[in-house]
Amino acid sequence: MTSASAPPVTRSPGEEFAAAYAADPAGAEVRFDFTITDAFQPTKERPRVTVRNLFRKRSVGMDPVRFWCEGRPDATEAAAVRESDLRREAAFRFGMAEAGVHPIRAWVQIPEELAKDPEGLAVFVDYRLLVRLATAENQALTIGEHGLLRHPEIAKLPYRHDWLTGLLAACDEIEQTGATPHAMIVNPRDYYTHLLGRNGLLEDLARNGVQISRTRMVAPGEAVVGDFAMAARLLDAGRSAIRIAVPPPGTFATDGPAVCAEIHEGLAIHLPTHFFHVVPA
Repeated sequence: MTSASAPPVTRSPGEEFAAAYAADPAGAEVRFDFTITDAFQPTKERPRVTVRNLFRKRSVGMDPVRFWCEGRPDATEAAAVRESDLRREAAFRFGMAEAGVHPIRAWVQIPEELAKDPEGLAVFVDYRLLVRLATAENQALTIGEHGLLRHPEIAKLPYRHDWLTGLLAACDEIEQTGATPHAMIVNPRDYYTHLLGRNGLLEDLARNGVQISRTRMVAPGEAVVGDFAMAARLLDAGRSAIRIAVPPPGTFATDGPAVCAEIHEGLAIHLPTHFFHVVPA
């Protein structure tokens, strides 16, 4: 359809799909050479940082990519490095790793009355399917099979007192590696219980340049804190599709025409040492 460097999209993804559906209800499919969760954000008038927005983006193809990485040393290796007690990153192991993009999908069913209403169908796709796709993207990048918290070297940081103590302890741990706690992922319950309206804490974090993504994909009482800008890259294949398809079992409780939206993304985690998973002790 267009690319990120081309002129602005003249029709929304929903409008493109509605036109294709009117022409072929049984086999409608629209492909895009950009990532629709990035290029079209139906909730931009009420901004909310998604997980993808915490990372810097690297455009890639569909094949895996190799990249440099660093990891934590064992106690013997750390003791062998001069001043590693002062600069713990001096003892980090250097290496290479591999990662690639994977499909991320979301589904909706078309209400019968919308099947012959192109304008209504377009709005439904833009404001329901794409919102569900953004949620699926949050899940994939956080706790999905290839998500951030599936990386074996991202350390858990247990806290014994309150959640906020654990959150700020993670910020300190990141700075003790010579990095910056650039962002955090928190559950909305903790955001509204412990951060919003709590003695200006949100303003303090904003002054420090900390971005906050609220998502249910991190459990209440937990958080992910990290130097997202430096420690990882979002691998973006720049391709998307919206199509009529048969959903996997368990997607819906009833039968009916279903629409799938799909993007292809992954994570290259260069510095797992710069992330902490805050959890209750």
